[in-house]
Amino acid sequence: MLACASWVVVSPSPAPSTFVKDTIGASDFWANKLRKEHKGKAGEGEMHIKFCDGLKALVTDLSAYLKEHHLSGLAWNPHGRDFSEAAVGEGAESAPKKAGTPAPAKAPTGGSGAAGIFTELKKKQMGDGDSAATGLKKVTRDQQTWRKEYNQPNGVGAAAPSQPAAPAAPKYGASGKKKPLGPPKCEYQDRGCKWNVENQTRETCEGGVCKVAVTDPKQQVYIYKCENVTIQITGKLKSVILDSCAKVGVVFDTAISACEVVNCKSVQVQATNVCPSFSIDKTDGIVVHLSKEGVGTSSFVTSKSSEMNVSWQDDKGEIKELPIPEQFLHKLVNGTVTSQVSDLYH
Repeated sequence: MLACASWVVVSPSPAPSTFVKDTIGASDFWANKLRKEHKGKAGEGEMHIKFCDGLKALVTDLSAYLKEHHLSGLAWNPHGRDFSEAAVGEGAESAPKKAGTPAPAKAPTGGSGAAGIFTELKKKQMGDGDSAATGLKKVTRDQQTWRKEYNQPNGVGAAAPSQPAAPAAPKYGASGKKKPLGPPKCEYQDRGCKWNVENQTRETCEGGVCKVAVTDPKQQVYIYKCENVTIQITGKLKSVILDSCAKVGVVFDTAISACEVVNCKSVQVQATNVCPSFSIDKTDGIVVHLSKEGVGTSSFVTSKSSEMNVSWQDDKGEIKELPIPEQFLHKLVNGTVTSQVSDLYH
């Protein structure tokens, strides 16, 4: 956590707010150990947990403050005075001037050359102007001598007529508008024995539920680019594939092979009977609901994914939910790399 206090000496890359925000992960690593050790303990245990929460809030608020006031680095007041002119001691600014004290001589405002330019700039900076550039004239296109129009073979360049600048092309994703989905589909293809469920949303389905009736265990269901909708699959099938979906819930009975989730965000998958394998790849936010029959038979293969949880019902009828580990400890032992789950999940 103390590393975030060194933002004042951070170079322009990375930004101070980003530098401080990156320290939250390190502080959480050790704070979670304290939370785990003192979880459920009254008195001193609660004080440790409150300290961890306050520590994280401090770093988070510092990052927000730096993003607002010191975005590119430590900023200084451009209208500040010279250190020798600063008042020393409390109340020095309100103290009356001594009688007979001659006023300091003003710097000459005239002059030519570099001395005169710097004198004028300093005057602008120390006055009420916004900055040292206040009052300067804008250099138009026909006055920019570095352009090609001035590099003529005879050495004499004609001034190019000023033209209005073309509007800059918007950056990718800057408009904030989502790319519209294609036409919704829910159809069966004999070739490959596959159901294609594409571009389904809450508005395209009755009651926000898209129903798929599987009639042959050799059939598979491929769900692509669906949003804010529930896919209900009835019948025993070969496999289920979710690709590039967001905020989608999928409910199916029995999958003979596996259920695959790729490039998805905030999805939920429920197997009401048995599914031997769940494959999760490049997915942020997923909850897998298992039945009592699938608790001991289902396995998970994950890669490049986060916020993964598995939920099931215990013998008492209570719903349990645990995270699927994302952090691991790797060691080099006898020429081979061994891995084990981080202590955060124990």
